[in-house]
Amino acid sequence: MNELSKKKRIILASGSPYRKELLSRLQLPFEIIIPDIDESPLADETPQETALRLAQQKAQYIAKNAANSIIIGSDQVATMDRIQIGKPGNHENALKQLQMMRGRQVIFHSALCVFNNTLPEPDIQIADIQTVVTFRNLSDQELDAYLKIEQPYDCAGSAKNEGLGIAIIERIESSDPTALTGLPLIALTGMLRNAGVTFFNC
Repeated sequence: MNELSKKKRIILASGSPYRKELLSRLQLPFEIIIPDIDESPLADETPQETALRLAQQKAQYIAKNAANSIIIGSDQVATMDRIQIGKPGNHENALKQLQMMRGRQVIFHSALCVFNNTLPEPDIQIADIQTVVTFRNLSDQELDAYLKIEQPYDCAGSAKNEGLGIAIIERIESSDPTALTGLPLIALTGMLRNAGVTFFNC
C-alpha cells in the first residue's frame, strides 16, 4: 500500500461489478459508494457529451460528502449511426439490439472522471476513451442462444466482451483494452498519477 493511499480515500463511484474488478487490478485500497443520479441523456446531447457529463456527475455527487478523497466516476454510452444504445434490461430488448448491430460498427464512449478532493481547490480530470466494435453477422438463433447463456442485460450493447460475448465480435479497435469493459485503466492510471497516487514502492 502506498503512503498516499494510507492517508487519502480512493472511492469508486459505481456499483458496477465490472468496474470493481478492473480497479482491483491496480492493487490500491478503495471504497465503493454508489451515486444516486438520473442517467437519462439530455435533449440534443451527443453520446460523448452524455458519457462525460454522467461520469463527472457521479464523481461530484460522491465528493459532496467525501472530504480528502479521490473519487473515480465513469460512464459508458454505446452509439450506432449517432443513436444511443443503452442497457437492454431484458432478453427481448437485448436480442433487438444485437440484431440491429450485427455486421455493423458500434462506437463505445467510455468516459472517465477523477475528482481530487484532497486539495484546497478540487481538481477535476475528464476523458472519453472511444472503442470501435465490429459485430459478427450472426443468425437470430446464434444471437438468441448467446443471450440465454450469458444474459448480458446490464451491459450497453448486450454483450460481455470479457466473457462469451467475444465470440459475437469480429474486431475491437481502441487505445485502451480495458475501456470496453467499462473502466479505461490506462487513462485512469495517468489521472491518478496526476493526483499524486503512486503504484510502486521504489
